Amino acid sequence: MSENRKLRIGTRGSPLALAQTQLVINTIKNTLPKNAEDNAIQTVVIKTSGDRITNNLLSDVGGKGLFTKELDEALTNNEIDLAIHSMKDIPTYLPENINLYAIMEREDPRDVLITIDNYGLDDLAEASIIATSSLRRKSQLLNRNPKFKVVPLRGNIDTRLQKLESKDFEATILAYAGLSRLKKEQLLSHVLDTETMLPAVGQGILAATCRKSDMGINELLDLLVEPTVAAAAAAEREMLGVLGGSCRTPIAGLAIPDGKGNLELTGLVGSPDGQKACKKIKFGTIDNPRDLGRSVGEEILSAGGAEILRLFNQQRPIFIPPHPEGDND
Repeated sequence: MSENRKLRIGTRGSPLALAQTQLVINTIKNTLPKNAEDNAIQTVVIKTSGDRITNNLLSDVGGKGLFTKELDEALTNNEIDLAIHSMKDIPTYLPENINLYAIMEREDPRDVLITIDNYGLDDLAEASIIATSSLRRKSQLLNRNPKFKVVPLRGNIDTRLQKLESKDFEATILAYAGLSRLKKEQLLSHVLDTETMLPAVGQGILAATCRKSDMGINELLDLLVEPTVAAAAAAEREMLGVLGGSCRTPIAGLAIPDGKGNLELTGLVGSPDGQKACKKIKFGTIDNPRDLGRSVGEEILSAGGAEILRLFNQQRPIFIPPHPEGDND
């Protein structure tokens, strides 16, 4: 990128996507003062296929790539220099010409229960209606209480909160990271521990993509990488790849660094009805995160996860997969 050209950052136009992009812009300005000048950075809002689809079940038309395809194309066509995403929304496999970076500190990866009466999960009635589009959340909720009625819910964070106010259901579950980044701290009173609700792979991590051929942007993004966060992302995503997972499968995973050069990776595959689950926990070195992810994925498959996924793929339920802004909620 030439010295006198603006840094063009691509993003979706949702409130959460814009808030996350602004966090990255602020960090870039602090890291490289030359970008702190007025108009040195341009935000380019790009509407994706996933944003346009409002009436169809996303499982019928595609997965996570619906929310990244147009941004990838803008990179390829040199219309933007980099794109900002939530790591949990990045497909398992990327176009060959694009590099992926896990940047900045990870936000709290846990989920948050939100109810009209500020109840905790154990305070809800047995047959409470809980709205979520995430098969991962549905599986873990029903594993905890088979009598919960879990119903699909699309929309961004504000839309979901408005629907909760209408009392069509008793509760919904959103991600801590999205609520925090949107400054909705008043909703963070019932954070679910990871034993109760293991998060999605990459949840709470910001991702940046750029062209492999753009050395200047790759060097810039290298400066924003947090090594332990990048290692956690690599372990979680490698496990997801081994499991053949996407936003349409009930898979959860979380890698936690111990501060001593190691990672603890927990992976989970569950059936949508909550009746079956396979969970594995394993430690590995932070220098070999992909080996750890591959090992956990393979152990899950051999311990029953393969059968759970086989049955799921045979009888995939009609259920809306998580909308990136909503499940990043």
